Amino acid sequence: MVLLQYTRHFSTLRFFCLHPSSPTPLRRRSFTVRSTSLPFPKHKATYHRELEAAVDVVDRACRLCIDVKKSPFSGEGRVLDKNDQTPVTVADFGVQALVSLELSKLFPSIPLVAEEDSAILLSNNLVDSVASAVADNATSGFGDEPLTHSDVLEAIDRGGKDAVVFCTKPATYWVLDPIDGTRGFLRGSEALYVVGLALVVEGEIVLGVMGCPNWLEDKPCTSTTSMQEYEGNQAGSGIIMVSHVGCGTWTKKLSSIQDTKTLDYWTRCSVDRCCLVHKASFCIPDSQTWESLPLSALFNAKNDADNIGDEEILLVPTCCGSLCKYLMVATGRASVFILRARAQTIIKAWDHAVGIICVHEAGGKVTDWRGSPIDLDADQAERRAIFPSGGVLVTNDNLHHQIVEMISSCSSIF
Repeated sequence: MVLLQYTRHFSTLRFFCLHPSSPTPLRRRSFTVRSTSLPFPKHKATYHRELEAAVDVVDRACRLCIDVKKSPFSGEGRVLDKNDQTPVTVADFGVQALVSLELSKLFPSIPLVAEEDSAILLSNNLVDSVASAVADNATSGFGDEPLTHSDVLEAIDRGGKDAVVFCTKPATYWVLDPIDGTRGFLRGSEALYVVGLALVVEGEIVLGVMGCPNWLEDKPCTSTTSMQEYEGNQAGSGIIMVSHVGCGTWTKKLSSIQDTKTLDYWTRCSVDRCCLVHKASFCIPDSQTWESLPLSALFNAKNDADNIGDEEILLVPTCCGSLCKYLMVATGRASVFILRARAQTIIKAWDHAVGIICVHEAGGKVTDWRGSPIDLDADQAERRAIFPSGGVLVTNDNLHHQIVEMISSCSSIF
């Protein structure tokens, strides 16, 4: 293996390649840069102020999640069921309040589209718990008085469904998923969950930040990762992923949980280079089965990478939520994420917006099953719902056209 390294001032750029005689194919390039506030020059990023703020608040939101998991707030009595039968926790509300408070202070004219509403808190006496979690992780600048219950409730509802009604003209707005994969958050340290924040300007996603507190640096934490294995790798866990249009997708360790003795580096992400569908690794929603998807008419799926035939594909177990699947594709640990739209479930913008830009800037592609771009402006009133034809298809780009054609050819079966 040949390692070429370029160093200038306080930045380090490393390019890894393989000698031509090496029997192992080159799969990805790795670019590493000593961390400043951003991994690229500010003059290249139109929205660098917004991105810096997003990186900071997502990092602290991840700390809030970690703190809540260690506290009495994470007990069974602190888990509520929403009307759609999905769980919500003190951490979900705390992250939404924290992000809302910080962003409204810095960018008061930019509205927030987010998942939670505060009404359920009032009826379950959890406002104290949420306010405490937020106060422990908020920056200064909210005045001399401590945060009140009203402050926290108003911050949550700033992103609620009744807070903002958009006109038909495209707008600038934040999209937040306070915790994507709440079931994973509740399941324990062995299951992934993500804090996701994106900025949309005139229908285009211009930046995104994802924080995953229990991502293992050398191995993704999946539903099959044992607790002992996770705890043994605790020092290398937790990443933040950032993306800005035209500037790529980058990751580094979460500053809120990293070892302070370790140098803080940004590493550029690239999707994998797989060109053959039957050689690709797929991930799907936990709520769906391979048999419910069109490609099951052409390929069987297995979880064993060492025993895959020509008419079989590798199904990578990941947990939970959609955004961790985008993380998998953007980092090259999976080639494809495919999700089927269902009549009884509305696909929401916060489950996909930040993932879309992170995959695009890592060299991948995200469309509906017909190959059309995902339209975040389809819901003109609230900017909350997206309506992809068939479902969502996320790939490394090399495979995208092939899979769209395969889905089309199998559409009569499904």
